[in-house]
Amino acid sequence: MDIRMKKKSNGHLIKTVMPDSIAVEMGIEPGDYLIAINEEEIDDVFDYQYLIKDEYIEILIRKSNGEEWILEIDKEYDEDLGIDFENGLMSDYRSCHNKCIFCFIDQMPEGMRETLYFKDDDSRLSFLQGNYITLTNMSEKDINRIIRFNLAPINISVQTTNPELRCKMLHNRFAGRALENLDKLYEGCIEMNGQIVLCKHVNDGPELERSINDLSKYLPFMRSVSVVPAGITKYRKGLYPLELFNKEEAGLVIDMIECHQQEYYDKFGLHFIHASDEFYITAERDFPEEERYDGYIQLENGVGMMRLFINEFHEALKNTIESKEYKSLKLSLHRNLTMATGKLAYKTVRSFSEEIMQAFPDIKINVVCIRNDFFGETITVAGLITGQDLMKQLKELKDKGTDLGDCLLIPSSMLRTGENVFLDDTTAEEVEKELNIELIPTESGGQEFLNSILNKDYRMNRNNENFVYVKAYEE
Repeated sequence: MDIRMKKKSNGHLIKTVMPDSIAVEMGIEPGDYLIAINEEEIDDVFDYQYLIKDEYIEILIRKSNGEEWILEIDKEYDEDLGIDFENGLMSDYRSCHNKCIFCFIDQMPEGMRETLYFKDDDSRLSFLQGNYITLTNMSEKDINRIIRFNLAPINISVQTTNPELRCKMLHNRFAGRALENLDKLYEGCIEMNGQIVLCKHVNDGPELERSINDLSKYLPFMRSVSVVPAGITKYRKGLYPLELFNKEEAGLVIDMIECHQQEYYDKFGLHFIHASDEFYITAERDFPEEERYDGYIQLENGVGMMRLFINEFHEALKNTIESKEYKSLKLSLHRNLTMATGKLAYKTVRSFSEEIMQAFPDIKINVVCIRNDFFGETITVAGLITGQDLMKQLKELKDKGTDLGDCLLIPSSMLRTGENVFLDDTTAEEVEKELNIELIPTESGGQEFLNSILNKDYRMNRNNENFVYVKAYEE
């Protein structure tokens, strides 16, 4: 059979072929190009995954020598061909063309690595990685593909449902009209999550009330909406003037959100609208109970992260104290360590450390709150602490006589995923050399937090993303 296409595609370069796969059986090799499947050209990875599902497919391959092969393949439904491509997305990333008044990237200092300045606004990354998109960079074809391929959930940066205000906030005259895409996704039964980056005196107050009411119309397909405060660095020269929420104002935001939650839960089984952890910390209020987070739908967006951390830690500590090994572990553990974190989690981490020291009297934990001098003190999350701030402030404490102990524990979020490099390209090795102390990254879970303190040999294999746990009593 001859596959004829309206236009000649350059295809997608095949990087690797899995052993014992269909691709190997059909003679496909690294360096070949996938041109089409069932006479359809492939825009990106979603076209590919959708088109290979069937039990019978025909694919057009261009060999590295220029020959073109038409391959007829019988396989199991949804069985993969065993191919990886040079570009995992099989397409260029789509960048954001908005000029949002709260954009964090616009508040970055000069001279950092290039990748930190890229603004993505790609619906495919929303599906693959959980990124939030504005809907302003999407054609009707893009929306139809989401519905056709059921690319869900899609995470959407709404900011406000007031079209005129949205145009102002995103500095895009089409931003208000883009909200119409919410109707299309809803009609297509596509699961969505929303986000409102709250800017003081801009989209809060009555505007927030309006947005909550408008977005609730998309229940149950829009399963959650998070309200997070705009991050404000010291690099805002020439940008829209924004202010931080104070304690009272943060409390008002929480009150508005919480007054709606029971209503939505009674109707749809979802609390739907959530304030981020930062609002509760600023307002000096207790975090909601676990049940109100609906399974932690927006955990990576800072909604419920602290509640989960608290619950996991207390469960882990309780289990440890009630275990058969507790007495021997209590007698054998003699540790002196420092734990560094950001302002946002400092009080919680300090209280956990006090509970551990009470249960294990021979453990000494010095919890240090690292001030963010690099971005400014208004940035309080641990993940945005740089290596230079960490080194400088701990060095000052050490020079003043503070004993940092045997090792330094930091949240793994301070480091680039899978690497030992901070946001400012300072390496873990440089921190260790400067402070003459072993640096141990710890995961954010409550059990991992406890393990990092109780285990003598809790460490990170620096050639692997996996942590290694060695229990102290297994000697």
